[in-house]
Formats: sequence, C-alpha cells, structure tokens
Amino acid sequence: MSKTKVAIIGSGNIGTDLMIKVMRTSQHLEMGAMVGIDPESDGLARAKRFGFPTTHEGVEGLIAMDGFDDIEIVFDATSAKAHVANAERLQPLGKRLIDLTPAAIGPYVVPAVNLEGHLDAPNVNMVTCGGQATIPIVAAISRVVPVEYAEIVASIASKSAGPGTRANIDEFTETTSAAIVEVGGAKRGKAIIILNPAEPPLIMRDTVFALVSAADPGVHDEIRASIEKMVADVAAYVPGYRLKQQVQINEIPADQPVETLLSADGAGRPTHQVSVFLEIEGAAHYLPAYAGNLDIMTSAALQMAEHIAAAKEN
Repeated sequence: MSKTKVAIIGSGNIGTDLMIKVMRTSQHLEMGAMVGIDPESDGLARAKRFGFPTTHEGVEGLIAMDGFDDIEIVFDATSAKAHVANAERLQPLGKRLIDLTPAAIGPYVVPAVNLEGHLDAPNVNMVTCGGQATIPIVAAISRVVPVEYAEIVASIASKSAGPGTRANIDEFTETTSAAIVEVGGAKRGKAIIILNPAEPPLIMRDTVFALVSAADPGVHDEIRASIEKMVADVAAYVPGYRLKQQVQINEIPADQPVETLLSADGAGRPTHQVSVFLEIEGAAHYLPAYAGNLDIMTSAALQMAEHIAAAKEN
C-alpha cells in the first residue's frame, strides 16, 4: 500500500528534525517536498542530498512543484504569522495542515489527550512545546478531580530556541494558556517559558502546578495513578518523556491566598496543590538530546499525521 506524501514548510531545526523522523520512523508517511525561504539552509541542503524535491520560494514554490497534487498533508514549521498566510493559500487547495506554530487557527491537538477527535479537521494546531509536555498532565488530573487552576513553567535550553521560538514568545504563552483550559480541562490556566542559558545546555524541564479539591486521601492515589498512566501514553511517542520525581500533593494552608488565581465560576476554595516535575530528553535524530522541546513538537506532529494517514487507509 502506498504511503501518504507530506511536505514540510520550514527548513530550520524543527522542519529538518521532522524530515528525519518521517524518513526513519514513519509507517504511513513519505517525504514529498521540503520548503524553505533560505537557499543556503542546512535543511534544504540535507533534503537535496536525500533526493527529496525542494524549493526556497516558500509556499508559492511548493504550489508550483510538479508533484504538488500528490501531497496530502503539509506540516508548517515556520512562524505564527507565516502560518496564517500559508493556510490561506493551501486550505482552498484541499491540503491537510498540521501547524507547529502558535497560530492556533485550527483546533488544539495534544495526541495523548484528544487526537481521535480531530482526525477530520483540515488544520490542526500542535499548541507549543510546553503545551505538549504539560497539558497531558493537567488532563490526567482533571479526569479525576476538577482543576480550578493550572500553571505550567517550561524551561528550555537557550541554544534550542531558534529565531522562530524567540519571535513567538507572546503567542507561546497565550496559546498554551488557552489550551490548558480547552484541552487540559482546567478552569483557568497560565503558562510561563524560561530560556535557560546554562552551559552545557540542560534538557527540557517542565513543572505543572494544579489547584484541586481533594480532601479524601484516597483520591490522591487516583491522581497519581492517572498521571503515571498519562506519562506512559506520551512516552509511547516521545520516548524521552518522563517524571523527574514523584508526584507531590500538598494541602493548601488556610492562610495562603489563592483566590486571585481562581475563575469567577469556581466550585470553591481548593484544598490541595498537585505538583508534577517532568523532563524531556530529545531523541537526537537531528537535534541535540537537550532539545527535548523541539523533539516533543515534531514527535506530536508526526503522531497526528500518522493517524490521519492510517485512518485514510482504513
């Protein structure tokens, strides 16, 4: 059975890593084109050496390619602003778009949480690296008890943050915060990103804080079990995803002010804080192992595309 052809727009670190993943690990996909705007980029040079069609003329160059009609799925690894323009050109031509920018035109997708619900969507958004790492944890907690507030802190190596990431910091926080609520199930969410300049570079670390009402100690075991199950689900497609230490569930002191964090329609003052500490080591297909933030994005996007292609074959 023939594989589904894909194109990647964006020949930087994320796009190049995604290309390597399609080549080495994909069961249902094959490269149809690598698209960039810098003719000297390493990603385009590698794609040419592998024998894939390339263009440095952006989305217009992709549309002009001889094999464009055979391409069914297009990954966009550019920027939020560029994705808006790319989507306007490609969606009317019947291409399925998987957006790795924070543009958030289409529905948010975190594979371990809601992939199956969006297999028919023409344009899906993969949220952000921090969102892919932490929203599964918020969802794991919220399927046991209501999450009144969730806050995530994503710490990534400064060397792994390219110009696209740096240009989209505001979009990162806004998109991740919105997806914590929409996908994770929290009533209110907040996202923070830290670019860590440490040398040698540290691998991605993420912290999730959730405020919940869980006075029954038995519920604590259910929360821990749900989180551990979710970590295993994510690790199935991101092997370097793991808990850094045991899940902590602590009672909130009566004099600790948390009211300003809660939504107006909350169920009342939460009783406990759930703290989850994660680390994500990259698979080092193209990027260094410390760049787990990029690896989790390309892995999640690949997972989405694999399921779209598999659904079509069935």
